[in-house]
Amino acid sequence: MRWQPPPSVALPPPNLTGPLEIIDIPAHAPEDVVIDADGAIWTGTDDGAIIRIGPGSAPEMVGNTGGRPLGLAVSRDGRLLICDSHRGLLRLDPATGTFETLVSEVAGRPLRFCSNVVESSDGTIFFTESTSRFHYEYYKGAVLEARAGGSLFRRDADGTVTTLATGLRFANGVTLSADESALVVAETTACRVSRYPLTGSGIGEPVPLIENLPGYPDNISTAPDGRIWVALVSERNAVGEWLAPRAPVLRRLLWKLPYSWMPNPKPVVWAIAVDLDGRVRAQLHAEDPRFGLATGLVEHDRKLWLGCIGASAIACLDL
Repeated sequence: MRWQPPPSVALPPPNLTGPLEIIDIPAHAPEDVVIDADGAIWTGTDDGAIIRIGPGSAPEMVGNTGGRPLGLAVSRDGRLLICDSHRGLLRLDPATGTFETLVSEVAGRPLRFCSNVVESSDGTIFFTESTSRFHYEYYKGAVLEARAGGSLFRRDADGTVTTLATGLRFANGVTLSADESALVVAETTACRVSRYPLTGSGIGEPVPLIENLPGYPDNISTAPDGRIWVALVSERNAVGEWLAPRAPVLRRLLWKLPYSWMPNPKPVVWAIAVDLDGRVRAQLHAEDPRFGLATGLVEHDRKLWLGCIGASAIACLDL
């Protein structure tokens, strides 16, 4: 479809500097990073592996989803919530290494690109689906097609799943405000992050937290001080955005070419921290040959941990 991408507004100059600590892992594209109560780092890679890095320990594989794990969250009981592009919303028991499927379909339709997840203090789970038409391996198809096919869901403690929002432009990261009064959701191709007030029956109308970003927001997380960390996977793609408002036949022809010929994002290490009033408080913007295309992030003990899809490593910045 024809679609006009939003304008791009420059951010304040970066104010986070310093060397990145790079930790190699035995698999590629650790999309997201989360940290459990013991200080262990968890990530998932494109071969399906779920990897744990304990304090002072080497990376170890705890299990394999058999799909493509994307967004992660540590639940209140210590189990790991996993969005898997092929299998849906899963839960891993670290003690046994066993997986449980929580949601594989919604309203009779299989989830195709379960993207990111967060759990509230009462056990309610909120999760996103980036597109209903493509798996992770062909995410460029969703970008090229330009349909607003993303959704936001809620799973109650009794297993009931409710659709909270549809028509999102590549719905991606999701987190709760520190007081759990609102959900914050990133839409990658819309280049915006929005706040949804939580109500007794669902959510209120979205309020843009920050929009017209000069890069594509991916996973997000809530910092200890309440700010929202946003991973920006890459700068805006000039070719893709030039094509979007023009005749769809041009993109149909491009889609017939080998997938590797599709426009590729430029590897960067990019993250911002935003107040709930939309002000950018911190920014990391750098290039590193060992790490790029940052997609997930979490702050812990004044360190910012980052996952990516452009390397076989995670990174850490001392804040």
